[in-house]
Amino acid sequence: MTTPTPLRQRDIAFFFFPLLLNVQLMSISHTIINGALARLDDYVTALAGMSVALVVHLFLASPSYQNHTVTIAMVRGQRSLRSVLIFVLLVATYVSLMLSLVAFTSLGDLVLIRLLGAPPQIAAAARKALQFLALLPFFTGLRGLFQGLVIQSRKTTLISIATGVRVTALFGFLAVGNHWLAGAQLGAFALVSCVMTETLVMALFAWRVHLPLTGQRSEKNTREILRYAFPLAYSSCLQQTIPLLINSILGRLPDAPMALAAFGVIRGFLFLLAGPMRNLQQVYLTLVNTVADERIARRFAWTVSLGLGLLVLLIAGPAARPVLGQLLGVETHLLAYLRWPLAICGFFPLLYAISNLLRGWFAKAHKTSLLGYSTFFKAGLLLLLWQPIIAWQPPVSGAIIGVILLLGAEALEAFYLRYQRKRHLAPGTTIALE
Repeated sequence: MTTPTPLRQRDIAFFFFPLLLNVQLMSISHTIINGALARLDDYVTALAGMSVALVVHLFLASPSYQNHTVTIAMVRGQRSLRSVLIFVLLVATYVSLMLSLVAFTSLGDLVLIRLLGAPPQIAAAARKALQFLALLPFFTGLRGLFQGLVIQSRKTTLISIATGVRVTALFGFLAVGNHWLAGAQLGAFALVSCVMTETLVMALFAWRVHLPLTGQRSEKNTREILRYAFPLAYSSCLQQTIPLLINSILGRLPDAPMALAAFGVIRGFLFLLAGPMRNLQQVYLTLVNTVADERIARRFAWTVSLGLGLLVLLIAGPAARPVLGQLLGVETHLLAYLRWPLAICGFFPLLYAISNLLRGWFAKAHKTSLLGYSTFFKAGLLLLLWQPIIAWQPPVSGAIIGVILLLGAEALEAFYLRYQRKRHLAPGTTIALE
């Protein structure tokens, strides 16, 4: 029996940073689509329609966001691969059906106009976009499966290459689609087409480099895999309710317009800077096998998250005017309003890193039901605080309230997961986060 090679900071860096780059490239592709729509005659309706369609899609499609995690944790042979594929297709079919109902039936007016408050013209544009986006869950679902197989082989650079191909192909799809589509539907067509291209490239990479699926290690049957995967799916869905609930609170405060605008800018920065820390789940699942490995992973997470936290403070402080004011065009009065809330968010990368390392432990320990509970408690906290905050009207800006709620929800999840892990950690367990 061979002794596992000790994990090094360099090993994690080579594994982690291509995944970070992948997130940035995905953000770039959405920016390119928005840039193309901004050049259309009726650009306001096109941009707004695409934005509303993506909000609906992101919420409904969130159960499929953990497909790569399920693949990494569960695929050990041909039988388990088939079972995970069944889960991927089940979730994709459900999401596609829900998107189709919004796009093609009267449910669309209920969701888009009555619940989201979109004007009829923008709702009509969003429904046209959703007609294409209803196809997307199958491609994103399979992409997650292929990414999981590639991550198992530790070839994460290939994921960034596939996303680079997606971004390059996007320009061609926008040019082709511009001849026979317009408005938000053009953006949806281009997005679906470039993700389809990325998925095909990922399929090729997965076929070429994934580990041999010999089935020598114990494999779970379909029922066991579904029992493992569905808590991750609804946990991912509940995660999407957190910003919605915070926005619903801020929208009822005296400075609602400024609070909502500032919180939107802040969330955009946190997605860009702290969002990649969720890949620590994949780091844990793939690389961590011993207590020593875990110490290295924890040290890496602390180093990166503290660096990102300092970057947030820098942007909120001396770099606020060149980055937020000049580069992003944030107006002076909004810039002054959001600087302190953004500075408070300097703690967010660290909290997010801790949560995702713990989520990696639970995913590896096959205790995913507790991950569902942790997200449920986060949403429950915001629901409990909703009415008291609105009734009290705290004497601070709405943006500060928003970021405190965001940090509080993340801290609650980290505390809950750490407590539950201590309870479930058996004596003699190989891996511990103490």
